Amino acid sequence: MPGYDFRSPRLFVSAPLEPGAPLALERAQAHYLTTVLRLGSGDRVLVFNGRDGEWSATIEAAKRAAVLRLGAQTRAQTAAADLHYLFAPLKSARLDYLVQKAVEMGVSRLQPVLTRHGQVARVNLDRMRANAIEAAEQCGVLSLPDIAPPVALNRVIAEREPTRWLVFCDENAETVNPAAALGGVPPQSPLAVLVGPEGGFADEERAVLLKQQNVVRLALGPRILRADTAAVAALALVQTVVGDWR
Repeated sequence: MPGYDFRSPRLFVSAPLEPGAPLALERAQAHYLTTVLRLGSGDRVLVFNGRDGEWSATIEAAKRAAVLRLGAQTRAQTAAADLHYLFAPLKSARLDYLVQKAVEMGVSRLQPVLTRHGQVARVNLDRMRANAIEAAEQCGVLSLPDIAPPVALNRVIAEREPTRWLVFCDENAETVNPAAALGGVPPQSPLAVLVGPEGGFADEERAVLLKQQNVVRLALGPRILRADTAAVAALALVQTVVGDWR
């Protein structure tokens, strides 16, 4: 990201972005800029909405009713990678971490998946979205991932598009070179990465997954990883070998 401005605060907004347009902020955002960061009238921030790129804006402040005045576009909108992350839900703090890292890695859809041995069934989607926004704001990401409600694994399989390659992380797979295991996936293909619960996949779940078209069964090295660690490892591997890190 040559020449990227890492010093100016970034805010995600939902409104359309147009040059010269005023942009009223939510109270929490105004508080963050004027009270937490101690910014005032004339100070610069960057804003994005996931659709119109990133824009420079200046603060027109009254402490509890800050307005931003949009200037020039700093970066055009780019297409998100076509990369879905499917995962067994985790408890709150570790799910927060997983969501943040998945956004940083370029995931375009977050899909909680309910499996036989999963330990968590309920997911706070608003909290997931808040963590996704925070990660995007801090890391210069232009697009937010779609955040889907939890669904059962059998439904995910039944509704899956067979043209989307599924990278199925399985601790029971043979420990071989995982990069070589991805060698049959065409670069820039639509992808989904699936990481199961820390209790592992049930035998019948594994059997059904292995019968699907365009599935790669992947071991993540010789050690057992916790699910949030597996998320980072799997996504980094996939992005490096067949994703947009190439």
